[in-house]
Amino acid sequence: MPRLEDLSVGKIGFVERHQLWSDEQTEAAERIVSEIEQQGLSTVRVSWGDQHGVVRGKTLTTHDFLVALRNGQDFQSATLYMDTTNNLFAPMFASGGGVGMTELAGGPDTILVPDPTTFRVLPWTPKTGWVLADMYFASGEHVPFDTRWVLRQVLDRLGREGYEYVSGLEVEWYITKLEDPMLQPEQSGWPPDPPKVSAVAHGFQYLTEHRIDEIDPILQILQENLLGLGLPLRTMEDEWGPGQCEFTFDPAMGLVSADNMLLFRTAAKQLCRRNGYHATFMTRPALPNFFSSGWHLHQSLRQSDGGNAFTNHADDGQPLSELGRYYVGGIMEHAAAASVFTTPTINGYKRFRPYSFAPDRVTWALENRAAFIRVIGGPGDETAHVENRAGEPCANPYLYMASQIVCGLDGIAKRSDPGPLEEAPYESTRPKLPRSLMESVAALKQSDLFREQLGDQFVDYIVALKESEIGRFLEHVTDWEQREYFEIF
Repeated sequence: MPRLEDLSVGKIGFVERHQLWSDEQTEAAERIVSEIEQQGLSTVRVSWGDQHGVVRGKTLTTHDFLVALRNGQDFQSATLYMDTTNNLFAPMFASGGGVGMTELAGGPDTILVPDPTTFRVLPWTPKTGWVLADMYFASGEHVPFDTRWVLRQVLDRLGREGYEYVSGLEVEWYITKLEDPMLQPEQSGWPPDPPKVSAVAHGFQYLTEHRIDEIDPILQILQENLLGLGLPLRTMEDEWGPGQCEFTFDPAMGLVSADNMLLFRTAAKQLCRRNGYHATFMTRPALPNFFSSGWHLHQSLRQSDGGNAFTNHADDGQPLSELGRYYVGGIMEHAAAASVFTTPTINGYKRFRPYSFAPDRVTWALENRAAFIRVIGGPGDETAHVENRAGEPCANPYLYMASQIVCGLDGIAKRSDPGPLEEAPYESTRPKLPRSLMESVAALKQSDLFREQLGDQFVDYIVALKESEIGRFLEHVTDWEQREYFEIF
């Protein structure tokens, strides 16, 4: 006879019945039970990274969270249909749920299954734990639009080729002072009016100590809490714009780095808001003198023996191994289609300008920040790796990283030659990066590689999602149009 609490959370015995955990996860779950009791936790946030890389979830009492460790937690599948402002981009109540999946028709519950290896205690809120979850159907099958699962599948494919993915995060973002949260009912539209903010420091004195010291109080709070979460914070730096920061993190393996990015962004936004600030990872805020932000993804492959697969031990003067060059060749060949994953917002493409510290064309170069792919290291360098400089800081980390691996593996398989290193990337005759999300979506729609590796179903899902956002943008009269045409015509 099932206990009453088992009837209210998830599906009875869901995790064990479908054998959803590894031995490592099972052992971690046992430790969680003890940690909850020792630390006197009262709630646990069961969190899930959605298709945008935004954290959604439910806060459970610890009593019910312990049940969710056995049963999972029911969760509304309608979140899968939401674009960036929660507009539904497909007819959820139509046949096949509007996305060709009968399992999603009508918006049924899915099951969030906590990954016990991601559990931690939140330092900034009393007696609260936090854990990432994966999304399943009631049948025990993965939901194919769960992007953490998408990356996991790609990493498994990489592992079968004998490699592990190593990545490091270099993230630019803004801290602003919250002046007015705009919470009047008439300001709470769909989307709501953005908050009114002011700058926390003057900008355009790159890496100056006194600039970053101006915002040291909030940086101290961020540092203490991020380290308290176990995130491998490496540096906090003053960037170009007023209140623009760059945070970097030590390299991590596989899924961990993507999980870290997800947790970093949600933690930064919560900590800033609690302390009277507003954090934004939007690429180019429409504020005077605010400079664009990027997410530079550092990456390499590690061999099964632990060696760096990108280190060139040949006597040919090349900064990367042959395999490393092929990996770069694949990323360059599929740059347009992959841009939907590296730069998924309409706003992000306003960053791709010549002579701007951001790339504007598909180039690679040695230690040159104008390039799309910057090579760091040289012959025999055990730390040799590459940096994709086209990503935006609000990209979904699972899809950003998955896109790199998919393209890189294709380059390795086809021995794709990236051509000669560029000395002046902004003067190159190579193809330009997409100028808009519209161009990127068109390229993804036609991409045989991504359809083969991620599946038609997933590609069509992402295309429909982005076309919904594009459609709403094209219907909206912008300030530029009003200024350009209203008076003269």
